[in-house]
Amino acid sequence: MGKIILKKVSSTEQPLLKNGKEYSPDSDDDKVQLDSGGVKMKADMTLLNGCTVIVGCIIGSGIFVSPTGVLQSTGSVNMSLVVWAASGIFSMIGAYCYAELGCMIKKSGADYAYIHFSFGPFLAFIRLWIECVIIRPCIGAIQALTFALYIQKPFFPECDPPENSIRILAAACICLLCFINCYS
Repeated sequence: MGKIILKKVSSTEQPLLKNGKEYSPDSDDDKVQLDSGGVKMKADMTLLNGCTVIVGCIIGSGIFVSPTGVLQSTGSVNMSLVVWAASGIFSMIGAYCYAELGCMIKKSGADYAYIHFSFGPFLAFIRLWIECVIIRPCIGAIQALTFALYIQKPFFPECDPPENSIRILAAACICLLCFINCYS
């Protein structure tokens, strides 16, 4: 298989056509691969990128939602720290399991790929459907409600903000993020 070299296309040159589609590379030529299947983005995730994804997804929202409930349920600061440490150990074991699965099953798709490989396409589809229809929307709602509560808390220092104002601000936040996602 020969290597295709990309270069900038000036106004007088013919554009590069790949599979009948025009392609003009930007300054990020090193992030694009050409193979027999067409133009594809090069898979490029560094350790720093992976760490920021994990911190943003897991630590970013969960650590702000649950401390109050843990402290109220345990009754003391020391016991709540023990609960947090035990939870951290369980999370670390889960991360090690995912790392092992990622090293053993070299397919993209995370949970879907692992379940598809282990249990077949039906259960993988069910897992993906549950993720898209139930889990992700609930996570987004919890994050928006937490954001709305913490944004309004300074305006109500001695009491909780009204529930309806928290819900309205959370809904506005979700609508704004949906608009930004659709617009870009």
